Amino acid sequence: MKITPRAGEKVYINGAILCADRKVSLEILNDVNFLLESHVLQADETTTPLRQLYYAAQIMLINPLIRHEASITFKRMLANLLATFENPLMLKELKLIDEIVCNDRVFEALKAIRLLYPLEAQILSGELETIHPTHSDQPNRPEAIA
Repeated sequence: MKITPRAGEKVYINGAILCADRKVSLEILNDVNFLLESHVLQADETTTPLRQLYYAAQIMLINPLIRHEASITFKRMLANLLATFENPLMLKELKLIDEIVCNDRVFEALKAIRLLYPLEAQILSGELETIHPTHSDQPNRPEAIA
């Protein structure tokens, strides 16, 4: 896998934080957990339930020392969301996210959570229409294409 961070952009790899002084290409030759700075949510940005869930999943990826604790927090938060939301599409996607995380594909779960932000905003604003993400917006997983 090849990643190309911009000058000054941070890359979080297996708990380490790297910062390039210029645009570089990094080829990752083995399995690692990484996030580009543009996908990292700061604690003060966790203003909605899904952003809080994203933050817990993100910690599982970028801080291996507390991955277990973050996983417990993620599971508790997800259970609360499943008990709180009534929207069928949201519930379906949250169950898929749970399955993705159980299969240790946390990076994919982060992408799936981000795709639900518009639906969450609509639900929280009290709008009743359901947003259906297009296939091009869906995470790259077989169950999303069916």
